[in-house]
Amino acid sequence: MYRLLSSVTARAAAATGPAWSGGRRGAHGRPGLPVLGLGWAGGLGLGLGLALGAKLAVGLRSAGPTQSPADPEAAGAELPHEQALSPGSPHTPASPAAKGFSRAIESSRDLLHRIKDEVGAPGIVVGVSVDGKEVWSEGLGYADVENRVPCKPETVMRIASISKSLTMVALAKLWEDGKLDLDLPVQHYVPEFPEKEYEGEKVSVTTRLLISHLSGIRHYEKDMKKVKEEKAYKALKMTKGLMPSDQEKEPKEKGGKNHEKSDSPKAKGEQENEARCRHSKHGKKKNDFEQGELYLKEKFENSIESLRLFKNDPLFFKPGSQFLYSTFGYTLLAAIVERASGYKYLDYMQKIFHDLDMLTTVQEENEPVIYNRARFYVYNKKKRLVNTPYVDNSYKWAGGGFLSTVGDLLKFGNAMLYGYQVGLFKKSNENLLPGYLKPETMVMMWTPVPNTEMSWDKEGKYAMAWGVVEKKQTYGSCRKQRHYASHTGGAVGASSVLLVLPEELDPEALNNKVPPRGIIVSIICNMQSVGLNSTALKIALEFDKDRAD
Repeated sequence: MYRLLSSVTARAAAATGPAWSGGRRGAHGRPGLPVLGLGWAGGLGLGLGLALGAKLAVGLRSAGPTQSPADPEAAGAELPHEQALSPGSPHTPASPAAKGFSRAIESSRDLLHRIKDEVGAPGIVVGVSVDGKEVWSEGLGYADVENRVPCKPETVMRIASISKSLTMVALAKLWEDGKLDLDLPVQHYVPEFPEKEYEGEKVSVTTRLLISHLSGIRHYEKDMKKVKEEKAYKALKMTKGLMPSDQEKEPKEKGGKNHEKSDSPKAKGEQENEARCRHSKHGKKKNDFEQGELYLKEKFENSIESLRLFKNDPLFFKPGSQFLYSTFGYTLLAAIVERASGYKYLDYMQKIFHDLDMLTTVQEENEPVIYNRARFYVYNKKKRLVNTPYVDNSYKWAGGGFLSTVGDLLKFGNAMLYGYQVGLFKKSNENLLPGYLKPETMVMMWTPVPNTEMSWDKEGKYAMAWGVVEKKQTYGSCRKQRHYASHTGGAVGASSVLLVLPEELDPEALNNKVPPRGIIVSIICNMQSVGLNSTALKIALEFDKDRAD
């Protein structure tokens, strides 16, 4: 009898795999609960249990066909218990639109796991759409570490400077309706903002210059001398071809480690200036996360009131002459939206979000209960994960104050791409609905502006609230640069990116196609100073490859 039970136990253990000896591992190779030492009686019970389990499994398999949980396209497949509880491992059921993208999903998931682990980010959420259809969204890690709440596609996080691209839609709508002249001095709409001089000369700040960060209005750094020295040093380095890699410029204090070491030098000292830590011949300059204004706790009732933070400061450069990234410039743009529209800025933006079906995108406020809102984190000087301090973003709604989900950002990206492309399709399909913005407006918004910079991709330029890289190929059978538009974001305890990779369309071969055509990638993370643009571009190209195949 003992030999019989031992034989059954051995066969059952072999059938269930070697993981039972010493400790159980989850579906992703993560250690599970160790198996406690068992005596003869425990071994007998285990043997019977395994034998019955193996028999039951054989019976279930013979009862009918099932989908393997390992199949990434198995819609609704139940996950093993330990996998379902492991943050980052549960996948949302594959949508019908995901068919054909299993390779891209697996490789992109692996890339995000690597980046998350390298920077020590608590949580990260990704969403991808192809030709207007969401094909993948997934959360990795924790939205709330203390309460062990895993990230999921519905997780709401700070989108930081992607808010600038949202504000641009409001400005573009007002411009299309004839309510806003982009080239009038801002005092025409906001007389509370004083007229400016630069080096004794009266100068004009316009809405167009504000949008593309050419106004000369400062960012968080108040020391004009430091800013000018830094720009001079940067220009000298570029002239000599000695520009330090973006990896060297990623801030490593107060929240993050550089994660894109394996990327090309192009890859991305990201975080839209809000995460750049530069060096000059006069020593190390503070990065923006060390600037006090980023941590303001004061509540501002409206955009006009917020102007007092900077309206009396001198311009750092002559308007139009140099690029100086400025979130405060967008605070002034919010005031312009209010005066040109006749609505409060937030009310006007909520109307736009309603039109775009972005129902989870809201301004960040502490008091309201916002379902699925994540918590935000940094690493302290002892390299311990801590909660970020409380901040009030009411002074910069327009430049970095909104919360959203990857799904809403995909909707926004597709609305922009549709408007950009719909003009090409009108000849072949006259029944197409108009875009939210006109094609000529979108072309204007995605046309690089002279004298600008795109800090998260040196190949590009800043346009109108978007960074744009143009199509380029210098040598035959060599690197081909794809055209794309993106914006990154860096806030206290958060990083983000929204990237639009349009399909390279042939105007003569548009039959049976409808816009939008291209790949949209959105990534949000509850850790600051995480460069995400090159990661989003890699993911977009992976899906574009599967799409072409």
